[in-house]
Order: sequence, then C-alpha cells, then structure tokens
Amino acid sequence: MIKESLLSSSQASFREIVLAGDYFIRSISKGQTVRILDLEGNQAADTLFYSAEDPTERYSAMDTIREQGNVYLSAGTVLMSNECNPMLEIIADTCGRHDTLGGACATESNTVRYALEKKCMHACRDSWMLAVAENEQFNMSKRDITHNINFFMNVPVTPEGELTFEDGISAAGKYVELEAKMDVIVLVSNCPQLNNPCNGYNPTPIEMLIWG
Repeated sequence: MIKESLLSSSQASFREIVLAGDYFIRSISKGQTVRILDLEGNQAADTLFYSAEDPTERYSAMDTIREQGNVYLSAGTVLMSNECNPMLEIIADTCGRHDTLGGACATESNTVRYALEKKCMHACRDSWMLAVAENEQFNMSKRDITHNINFFMNVPVTPEGELTFEDGISAAGKYVELEAKMDVIVLVSNCPQLNNPCNGYNPTPIEMLIWG
C-alpha cells in the first residue's frame, strides 16, 4: 500500500548517506521514526532489527508474516519480534511492498546462485559481521545475524510456490518509514550485489533519516 509521509526531511534530527557495500548501525528510541530512502532507485537495503535492551529479541519474519497474513511488508505492517512483541510499524511507504523471504547475499549464496568465482565478492553478511565486530557496544556477534528484511527488493512468489529475483519496483526517491514501538537497534547492509537484477546490476547509495 502506498502511503506518503507527513514528515519533512529538513526537520530530521539525523541524516546519513550509506554507500553501496557499507553498513549502518544505530539505536533508535521508542517513538522515534526512521526512514530508509532509495536515492537512485532499485537498491536493496538488507535490514535487521533488535531490541536495544536485549538483542536476543529480534525481528522475526515468521511471526510478522503470521500476524499480518502476508509475505510482503508495506504501510500498516507491524514488525514482530521472536517473542511476538511489536518492534516497529511501517507508517509510510512509497515503494509499495518489501521482501521478507529472499534472504541476504553471502559468499555461499553467491556461489550457489551465480558461479564459483563469485564466492569472494563482497556480500551483505560480510557487512553485518563487520558491523557487529566494529561496534562492540551493542553486545552482538555473528550469532545474532538472522533472517532479514530486503527493503525495496522485488522477490515474487510464483504460482508453484518458488521465489524469483526480478527487476526492482522501486525508483529514485522512494522510501519506507518506520516508527519504533520499543528501543531498537537498526542494522542495515546497503547491498553490494552485482549479480542480481533487482538493482539493475548497479548498487547505489541510500540515505538514513531519523526524527524524534
């Protein structure tokens, strides 16, 4: 569902450009709003959410899908934790839907999906592992890297129940905006994938904005 934001970017309390292949990690407080902005179009923002109080409580695709009865995320979706607590709500979305099933690229999946020689290409899992290693204050490790959301990514489900990776449905200036329902840690890998048509084989920057 398309829903425009009521917030002005000029009034954001925090803004940061995240280059393709880089990570973003930051705590946001209950009641704050975070926007992920697709600056140039069809970029995938692979995102994980954790309780800031206890990172073992984290975003759960299974609980979120079950509670909303839909495998795609959009305005009105409440992201649920693995303890079935509301973590964030999507309050604005100009893209229309976001993937919960496709997972994140890794050296192993690069090999399986593409070719053996693609194994050593940079991947989202690498970015996440670097993020937790460089930010010990969040008390996380690679064990905390679990199933993610692929904001802006287009992964249709076929009539046979299979997944396909297709051209993106986002465009320059599209965004998704979430309001925190608890204190959360936001961890984003701005996907560096060069082999997937979802980003037109051209990874580009995103911008993170926070209000409140």
